[in-house]
Amino acid sequence: MTAAAVPQPRAENEPSAPAARGRRSSLAIALLAGALGAALVLLATSRKWAEGTASVAQGSLPQSANGDDITGLPGALAIVGLAALVAIFAVRRLGRGAVSALLALSGAGIVVSSALGATDKAALEEKASKVSGLTHSPIHDVAYTPWPWVAAAGGVLLLLAGVLALGYGRHWPAMSGRYERAGTAGRARTRRGGPAPDPDRPEELWKALDRGEDPTQAPARQDAERGA
Repeated sequence: MTAAAVPQPRAENEPSAPAARGRRSSLAIALLAGALGAALVLLATSRKWAEGTASVAQGSLPQSANGDDITGLPGALAIVGLAALVAIFAVRRLGRGAVSALLALSGAGIVVSSALGATDKAALEEKASKVSGLTHSPIHDVAYTPWPWVAAAGGVLLLLAGVLALGYGRHWPAMSGRYERAGTAGRARTRRGGPAPDPDRPEELWKALDRGEDPTQAPARQDAERGA
């Protein structure tokens, strides 16, 4: 009879399979939601949000206002949120928490400013005043488009990405950590007696110049040592 296989104990800090899948899913959802949300906001703010008719001496002229004409806040916050989404992977610990909070606040600010701009006609009235030459020119037959709410939906996606980053971001990988590990591994291989660097390689020549050495004198010294 064969002995029953004894289950190996799981390391204390090693996440379970469902937890690991949850962290990977949160990362994928946050990246997709953040990128899609920023794209929706930037697209929506470039489209027509409101239109109306301005009364002038010759009759009436149609006027329209894009999202950027009504409020520039959603577009600016979308850029801030997108930058914060990228910066999450370049920082750690408290810095990652601060950047995640900035991402969430950017999304919330987009939602609020887009909702306020959905019924704002100040930009139309300003354009009507310029056309008519009057300080307070009235605007008639004002109509609004769904684009402000598209921008608000993009803000919700950015807010979702920020909330996920706040909840799971400490478990996500960091770009700096990967490079640091690669550099540490390279230094460890050198300490263990790895192959000596080739002085004729271009990168070694540049390193010698950075140290203030003359790389052209190295072969001469080596030949002299071998002759001695």
